[in-house]
Amino acid sequence: MSESSREMFKLLSVYSHIGMTVVFSIFIGMGIGWYLDNKVFGGPVFDVKTSPYLTFIFLGFGIAAGFRSLWRIKKSLDNE
Repeated sequence: MSESSREMFKLLSVYSHIGMTVVFSIFIGMGIGWYLDNKVFGGPVFDVKTSPYLTFIFLGFGIAAGFRSLWRIKKSLDNE
């Protein structure tokens, strides 16, 4: 395999890692918020209607986690 092909696959893996990390962290944060709104606090035991507030709060946490991960990846690439 030539050196340019290796470099291309390395860049492809780095960029796909960045994209998947950001997207997954956003979806996980939103999923946790949705679960808390609809399953935990939306049932008959807790008669508290938190929907959609926890979804938005945990969506914000997911976005923050995605950007934090993006920052850490950038720092590790700068050190190389």
